[in-house]
Amino acid sequence: MKKIVILASGSGSNAENIIRYFTNHPSILADSVWSNKQDAFVLERAERLNVEAHHFTRKELNETDQLLIEFRKREIDLIVLAGFLLLLPQKFVREFLVVNIHPALLPAYGGKGMYGENVHRAVLANRETESGITIHLVDEVYDHGKILFRAKCPVDFQDTPESLAAKIHVLEMEHFPRTIEALLLGSTSST
Repeated sequence: MKKIVILASGSGSNAENIIRYFTNHPSILADSVWSNKQDAFVLERAERLNVEAHHFTRKELNETDQLLIEFRKREIDLIVLAGFLLLLPQKFVREFLVVNIHPALLPAYGGKGMYGENVHRAVLANRETESGITIHLVDEVYDHGKILFRAKCPVDFQDTPESLAAKIHVLEMEHFPRTIEALLLGSTSST
């Protein structure tokens, strides 16, 4: 059985979708959810779905090996970043396979500070005709690792950051769990 942990900083709709996708999966288990924000709604979502939910501090992430040790004990195969806004320290990406989803077509609109509505506003400000998602492996640089999967959607002249976010969210829900599954079971392909 392959085990994943999900790191998230916000409401956790992607995390919930991933947990639901892998509930009763024959080969993959969503082991636990971890958040750097004690009041993040993702923790409540996880508990409602009977998945362990944990809070950690930035200090625990960056200055101790507490999380590394915990993930080793749990024999984690993959760390999934699902709306996790901190840069994961190098010690994690050296030891574990880590995957992230980004709400744009990387390498465009990536890097520090480029998340959520910031990305959508930039896409609209530049009058792009398409946007989408990029699912990629994580390395030591924001939004930089090997691209595993991309999906596109049109950007219409009447789109707002909210309407573009809704289009992106549909792509995330459809493709993120499947890409995680393909990565863990050995059948990834870029699009």
